[in-house]
Amino acid sequence: MKKMLSALLASLMLLSLAGCGGSSSAPAQSSPAPAQSAAASGDVSSDPKVTLVYAEVNPADTIVGQTAAHFKERVEELSGGSITIDVQYSGVLGSENDVLDAMLGGSTSIDMSRISAFALNSYGAQKSMLLSIPFTFENRQHFWNFANSDLAAEFLNEPQELGLPLRGIFYGEEGFRHFFTVDPISGIEDLAGMKLRVSNDPIMNGMVQGLGAAPTVVSFGELYSALQTGVVDGAEQPIANYKSNAFNEVANNLILDGHTLGAIQCVITDNAWAKLTPAQQEVIMQAGRDTQEFNAGLSESAENMVLDELKAAGCNVVEVADKSVWADACKTVIEENTKSQAELYQKILDLK
Repeated sequence: MKKMLSALLASLMLLSLAGCGGSSSAPAQSSPAPAQSAAASGDVSSDPKVTLVYAEVNPADTIVGQTAAHFKERVEELSGGSITIDVQYSGVLGSENDVLDAMLGGSTSIDMSRISAFALNSYGAQKSMLLSIPFTFENRQHFWNFANSDLAAEFLNEPQELGLPLRGIFYGEEGFRHFFTVDPISGIEDLAGMKLRVSNDPIMNGMVQGLGAAPTVVSFGELYSALQTGVVDGAEQPIANYKSNAFNEVANNLILDGHTLGAIQCVITDNAWAKLTPAQQEVIMQAGRDTQEFNAGLSESAENMVLDELKAAGCNVVEVADKSVWADACKTVIEENTKSQAELYQKILDLK
């Protein structure tokens, strides 16, 4: 009788453990990240196939071009092939403004784009405007302190707060932006009276005016010929973009003033987002986090290599020992464009 009772109790204990999901001595296992879990189990790979068109105004060999390629690779890998990213390089889908106009206008021909952080200024994004204020970021680390902070998520979510049909995915950077000119220059004083190309952006216009030059709006696709024909005397770009677009062929003088960091972000339309399953949406966000880290490791080393190549090719590269003179010249545009968001701007400055 005792043996039967013992056997019965043992059976009941085993049934109880089975009902609780396993042995009480088995270690608890933490759940993997949603995207990794879905990909590993095949859930995402069996989701409906989606192709997302990604617009990039610069060539594939630039920092932003390589960033787009990495994002494509990670999305397709994490999704098990259920998401394809079709990257269209070299501005074949139009300038940044053309692309943004199309995306915000409800076009379904472009799903994603890499844009300059200041590109949304014209569409009412006041927070994003702070990232384009001259001499905000002291160095790259200062920017990455921002990009990896809780503050960055607030900035990425701004389009949604404004009711724009876009959402931010990740931040990156393409190096500090510098002026380059057709005629040789040695300092800030040589910019006086020059026609310098700008995009249609009030901060950039104000900065160029503060430096004593004349802001001249020219589309990026027409900049090479504008420099070649004298429509403009100079422009500004990150170093890698300056070389990859062959601007040194027509404006071989580069002054390293580093007036703004080329902060970038990747955005996706609400239409494209709605085409994705929740698991695929998490794939996009995970790939964005991975790509942001990739960009941080790529940008400085790639830029230094390009600068060495430019010098070796005979580019007249001028170092700027004291940037305070440049910052002082931009004082008015800095103050006018930060006073309405002074507290938020100070939070960015404090992250240095």
